Amino acid sequence: MFLIFTANFVANKFYWYSSISYFDMIMHFLGGFWLALAFIWVYNKEKLNSINILKVMLSVLLVGVAWEVFEVLVNQSLAKNLFDALDTLSDLFFDLFGGVTALYYVSKRIMKKKEDKV
Repeated sequence: MFLIFTANFVANKFYWYSSISYFDMIMHFLGGFWLALAFIWVYNKEKLNSINILKVMLSVLLVGVAWEVFEVLVNQSLAKNLFDALDTLSDLFFDLFGGVTALYYVSKRIMKKKEDKV
């Protein structure tokens, strides 16, 4: 999480969001990854069953949608930018892709280590 906040601070200072076209995608991927790890821990990290996977992905999607609503409101009121549906869909895709990657990581790395201890 500290990495994401630091990267966001530096990106805003040096205008990376406008000068590096894919930087926003990286940040959304990392945000979705971090959120999924946090929700896996909240929902029961011991059992990664289909219900918990669904809860994690819906939670990541809910936070992603809430962030996009916030972003749209800020852009319309402060920056006076028009709504960009493609950017919003891209952001939500990378949020979910980060979440899926976190689930894959936990299932292959963390869960496998627990199985090996038998």
